[in-house]
Amino acid sequence: MKHSHDPYRRFGVAMPEASPARATIANTPPLPVVDYAAVGRTAPTLLATPAGALPKASAVVITWAEAEWAAMQQVFCAGGTTMPYADRTRSDWSGWQTFSRNLPGNAPSGWTEWGSYRLVEIDGRPVLLFKSNTHLDYPGASFLEALIRLLIADVEPALILSIGTAGGARPTDHIGTVRAVSAGTLYETGQPASKWPEYRNGWTAGDAAFGADLSRLLFPIPTTPDDLRSLAASLNGKSGTDYTLAQLDPDGLNLGDAMPQVDDQTGGGVSLLTTSSFVVGTTAGDFQAYSAIEMDDAVIGEVCAASGTAFGFIRNVSDPVQNAALPAKVQGSWGSVVYDAYGFYTSYNGAVAAWAVLAAGS
Repeated sequence: MKHSHDPYRRFGVAMPEASPARATIANTPPLPVVDYAAVGRTAPTLLATPAGALPKASAVVITWAEAEWAAMQQVFCAGGTTMPYADRTRSDWSGWQTFSRNLPGNAPSGWTEWGSYRLVEIDGRPVLLFKSNTHLDYPGASFLEALIRLLIADVEPALILSIGTAGGARPTDHIGTVRAVSAGTLYETGQPASKWPEYRNGWTAGDAAFGADLSRLLFPIPTTPDDLRSLAASLNGKSGTDYTLAQLDPDGLNLGDAMPQVDDQTGGGVSLLTTSSFVVGTTAGDFQAYSAIEMDDAVIGEVCAASGTAFGFIRNVSDPVQNAALPAKVQGSWGSVVYDAYGFYTSYNGAVAAWAVLAAGS
């Protein structure tokens, strides 16, 4: 089974088990002001963004869910002020343009745009930010492939980066861990892992991107034991069986580290796992050969590899591995409420890491 918080939270697809009402937490600090000068850099410059046509840029940075979009907006566009927790569910931001040109004729009626975009300048180079409304699970792989081909043809980027939340694959990764890779493996139901297609390239983040100074910009995930207990309580009484926090949160993986871990595993030696159905990593180590589990990136890698465009994936663990002893439906529901509560914060650190890569000229 695949972990994918993505389709269930983004598009209204039914969870494997009916989702509880949005669980609340008490500790909800705003995203901080981004102190670019602390790492010897300057803030991105906002450029005029043309409507209706994608501008040329040296790189494209794609993200997906609303919480991820909010974090991208904070780091790349509005880092001079704080951003309140309530903004994690915003569905529009000033200065962004909608991209709906050349939609396929066989598109489903409920899907009316590829996504939204905005142009910024980083280290003297134009960078196109893209909030995608086009995904592997909906409207489907052929549409996602078409979007990436459009981006490559119109923008002519040297690099495409996909950033955002992911499910944990390694039993040691706490919530908020950021992993950068340049390879993606596509999960195929009914096929042995040895036959899953993998798309890799030699792009690297570069030694300067994730140096010690980066910690000055990272934001520890503000988890508390009381808030995690509150999230656990929101599940109880819904499935017929109540579970303790210790059962739902093995080894305290949902308590954020004092300083988020950012791991550079680029170069093609390590791959993430892309799936289009519900699959999770568990304490049994089902998928620990991979950096994380998400729902789009291997398809991006396939299209980029075919065109010779460099690609990388910077994913943050928004919901760590699940207790293998729990039913799959409970694993999914717990991952969902944790993602909903903290994906805003974990996405911020992933966006900071992506900005650092571009600011370092990688």
